[in-house]
Amino acid sequence: MLFDYKAVSAEGRMTYGRIDAINQVDLEMRLKRMNLDLVTGSPIKHRALFGEQRVPRPELINFCFHLEHLTRAGVPILEGLTDLRDSVDHPRFREVMAGLIESIEGGQTLSQAMGAHPDIFSQVFANLIRAGEGSGRLPEVLASLAESLKWEDELTSHTKKLLMYPAFVATIVLSATVFLMIYMVPQLKLFVKNMGQALPPHTQLLFFVSDLLTNYWYVCLVLPILALITLQIVLRRNPLARVRLDEIKLGLPIFGPILKKIILSRFANTFAMLYASGIPVLESIRTTQTIVGNHVVRKGLERVEQSIREGQNVAGAFRDVGMFPPLIVRMLRIGESTGGLDKALLNVSYFYNRDVKESVGKAQALIEPMLTLFMGALLGWIMLSVIGPVYDVISKIKT
Repeated sequence: MLFDYKAVSAEGRMTYGRIDAINQVDLEMRLKRMNLDLVTGSPIKHRALFGEQRVPRPELINFCFHLEHLTRAGVPILEGLTDLRDSVDHPRFREVMAGLIESIEGGQTLSQAMGAHPDIFSQVFANLIRAGEGSGRLPEVLASLAESLKWEDELTSHTKKLLMYPAFVATIVLSATVFLMIYMVPQLKLFVKNMGQALPPHTQLLFFVSDLLTNYWYVCLVLPILALITLQIVLRRNPLARVRLDEIKLGLPIFGPILKKIILSRFANTFAMLYASGIPVLESIRTTQTIVGNHVVRKGLERVEQSIREGQNVAGAFRDVGMFPPLIVRMLRIGESTGGLDKALLNVSYFYNRDVKESVGKAQALIEPMLTLFMGALLGWIMLSVIGPVYDVISKIKT
């Protein structure tokens, strides 16, 4: 971690600076090598604006990649971590690696040291490292972790790609609607009403919405925020509400099936990686329950774990839950009978990953015209509601 220090030189001159060190003792030793005597030193805490600063996934990918090659070359873990700490630019990750080094020097293993940083190294990450340490296959495990993190990064980009366009168009539509309702419609309203023409229902509805937004804009602004806060409180205190919300997510048209495929793809990839590293099936399933991010799927995996514990085979347990299609269950059955369950799970992950890419492309092709039609219908309603009465007056003047 970084320290702010005050030190005195051999000539008695006071020096101030900032240096990276593991702890106070390491700080004093480093300054000694610079012919400086430590007076005071305090660690610099790097925190984000809202809570702890997160470590980006690319930093973890580089960490796994470099540590894999260092351990494969026979470099001791402590020396490899020290080299990595000195080459990392991210301040929060430097602190974490300094903590890993300090814990390992205190007698802990790498997986135990990682367990003290669950916000950086997930339970899956730490369990895989522990399995690699126990089997002597740490470089292979680190390589698998790097590939898995790259895959997760790609999966995240697919999800963002699916959501960004609708979010962008929705923002434009909402902004244009609010502008028209608050600025344009009130001016046109005076003109239309002064004509003395009986207003059709759709025009009356438009003017009502415009008056609502103009006179009670603060309510329209505060209500969504209050609704979100209330929803967060309910979800935090009521487990059934969380399950119900996750059910709704999976049942959404277009987005629901894609979300389910993303969750099951993440599960299959992680399960395959854990099982291939030598972790038993039951422990692998229990570990994957923490990473699916959906309470409905998690409860399904808990039922799978219970069925296997009671003597059911893996393929049968997944078939009984009803989450996976028959093709996937058949893959698992073949993998289980041939002793290649890890390969079968990787095939399942590949199947879902490919399916997710195709589904995202199809969803985007479907969403774009739907949003265009919605925006056109909204603007058409506003124009028709305002221009319709004017056109009726002009028609009567002509006759």
